Amino acid sequence: MNLEDLNSSQREAVLCIDAPSLVIAGAGSGKTRVLTYKIAYLLEQGMQPWNILALTFTNKAAREMRDRIATLVSSEKAGLLWMGTFHSIFAKILRIEGNRLGFDANYTIYDTADSLSLIKLILKEMNLDDKVYKPGAVQNRISAAKNRLILPSGYNTVREFRENDSYYHRTLMPEVYNRYQERLKQANAMDFDDLLLNTWLLFKHNPEVAAHWQERFHFVLVDEYQDTNFAQHQIVWLLTNQRQRVCVVGDDAQSIYSFRGANIDNILHFQEAYTGTRLFKLERNYRSTQTIVNAAGSLIRNNREQITKQVFSEKEVGNPIALFPAYSDTDEANIILREVQRAHRAGIPYKGIAVLYRTNAQSRKIEDSFLYGRVPYHIYAGTSFYQREEIKDMLCYLRLAVNPYDEESLRRIINKPARGIGDTTVGKLFLAARNADKPVWDVLRGGTCSDLKAGTQTRLKNFCEMIDGFHQSSQKEDAYTLALRIIKESGLRDYVFSGHEPEDVSKQENMQEMLDGIAAFVQDGQEQGLGTSISDYLQMASLATDMDRNKMEKDADCVNMMTIHSAKGLEFPVVFIAGLEEGLFPSELSAEEPRSLEEERRLFYVALTRAECQVVLTFAKSRFRNGKMEFSRPSRFIREIPQQFFKASQLSSGSSSPRIEQRMKPLQTQRTAPFVPRLLSPTSSPRMGQDVPRLTIGCSVVHERFGRGVVQALEGTGIDAKATVQFENAGTKVLMLRFAKLTVQ
Repeated sequence: MNLEDLNSSQREAVLCIDAPSLVIAGAGSGKTRVLTYKIAYLLEQGMQPWNILALTFTNKAAREMRDRIATLVSSEKAGLLWMGTFHSIFAKILRIEGNRLGFDANYTIYDTADSLSLIKLILKEMNLDDKVYKPGAVQNRISAAKNRLILPSGYNTVREFRENDSYYHRTLMPEVYNRYQERLKQANAMDFDDLLLNTWLLFKHNPEVAAHWQERFHFVLVDEYQDTNFAQHQIVWLLTNQRQRVCVVGDDAQSIYSFRGANIDNILHFQEAYTGTRLFKLERNYRSTQTIVNAAGSLIRNNREQITKQVFSEKEVGNPIALFPAYSDTDEANIILREVQRAHRAGIPYKGIAVLYRTNAQSRKIEDSFLYGRVPYHIYAGTSFYQREEIKDMLCYLRLAVNPYDEESLRRIINKPARGIGDTTVGKLFLAARNADKPVWDVLRGGTCSDLKAGTQTRLKNFCEMIDGFHQSSQKEDAYTLALRIIKESGLRDYVFSGHEPEDVSKQENMQEMLDGIAAFVQDGQEQGLGTSISDYLQMASLATDMDRNKMEKDADCVNMMTIHSAKGLEFPVVFIAGLEEGLFPSELSAEEPRSLEEERRLFYVALTRAECQVVLTFAKSRFRNGKMEFSRPSRFIREIPQQFFKASQLSSGSSSPRIEQRMKPLQTQRTAPFVPRLLSPTSSPRMGQDVPRLTIGCSVVHERFGRGVVQALEGTGIDAKATVQFENAGTKVLMLRFAKLTVQ
């Protein structure tokens, strides 16, 4: 091992082994290098590998560190280290010491699915309504309590829990939690959160056990300390408060997981917890250009709660940040497609490009643009829009409205949301159809499946009448009007919009995005004289889903699409950050709460620092929300980056550009439209204005969704007047002028 391989800041951090140390590692500053060299240095100084504990958040990080240490010392020594994730290390300790808590060494670890199954069983035994006590919400609440080290006996002492449960009429949560823990104990099982809770209980109530493990671990190192929750912080404290030989590494500017229980105070106040802590700052960024590093630094300095640092880069100055205002979300997706293609033609492989967004729902428009532009893409750590559960459910209802004989769609949603038609009933129904050699729909509509109870027959009859009503309406109503009615009358709306957990909100955003997509489809159809029925929409959606299923594998050369939360720890030559609008990023819910707003800013900082060479920012001046076009203001975060770091609205272009303030001006002054899920509007589909603009061939026009274009041809008169427009980003469109909202420039 040669310490001269490290820069001076890294070297100082590595050599500190006689005091608590806090290593603040800016993005791309080599924190893993510091951790591995520090462990190797401890081994060189004579410490035994089994006396070193290194805690990480992912198995991947642990494997990478162990492999690097093996190259510095030896594979044998690296293999004897106590190194792994919090959960894996604590599970190992509990195998040894769990008998003190009433568990034997062969206890089972319940994964999320096992835990959810047990909760469902308990709710059923207690005769609790699973629409009130939603199993997922109950599971999340129990998890939150455990990560705050709150036992069932102390649950109601937490005001936040008590008030929240009262609001959602879940006043029996303490009993549910208590029964859940009792059943786990009876089964000699622990869930993932118990691995933290029980380790803390073990050390807290067995001082001799705590002393044994304190003596065992002469040095403790923790990676990504800004992501630790209360339980993890407390366990580390119990292991290290005697020796105080501890080193934590992290970056408060990248603390973005409060929704998972991460507590930024753990790293901000570490120096107060450990007397004599030495602070080291890794401020040289090895990943990004000077422009990217300086822009990100300027942004994050707007946060008040932080450990100040001056991150710098000694790489080239690099390209200016490209900023692309878009007229609409459609225009934004087309701009991203165009710039991705331009970057690829310039020699950037698709896999060197990432498109980041704040919410999963934003992927739809961009996916659609990539699919039709034949750009291969991969949804990293997620599912493509049309493959998400709630979207597939909705599509199945729409398909049944057009074709009630679609057996696969019927099977999927006949009891979704639950309407008392279980698997046994469905099995009998399909068996009766096979025996009678008839389609299931005919058996269902004719009520010829006699091997069913009267109540079940009634429920099937009601379902059949509902689908039949949708089918009749599909001949008369446009796609958006019918879609709104379907999600309301089927119960999908209440089912999806009843939850308040993060995953529930994501589903709500996805459903709203699909409805907005249908509204846009209807509007496009009206403007271009095309079909607007649900059948027409499904034809378009089927093409998109078929192309989606046949897109390239994730390891092939394809663009990476992901939420910013999923991007942490990754890096790409070119990074697009989409949807930089008030109400979307920062989100509406965080904009008025200082601490939440600071986390949103950290999230943007993480997004910026994923880029090595080029950052491209986009925002839309208008988006379809709740079935209509609404206008937005650009994100405040754009203004927090000094203008000197921006230049032209072209990737790697050297031409000049208008002042940022001018380019950020909205199309018109209206309220900021929040992008948050809400109960859907019962209004009918959008209708366009009747005023026909005076156009001439060659004149410049602006369309609220397609953006800027030039009139290529005119035909027809009066209500039949049409214009062929070549748009800058959306291609050529033939528009019915009585519907199209065109403004002459």
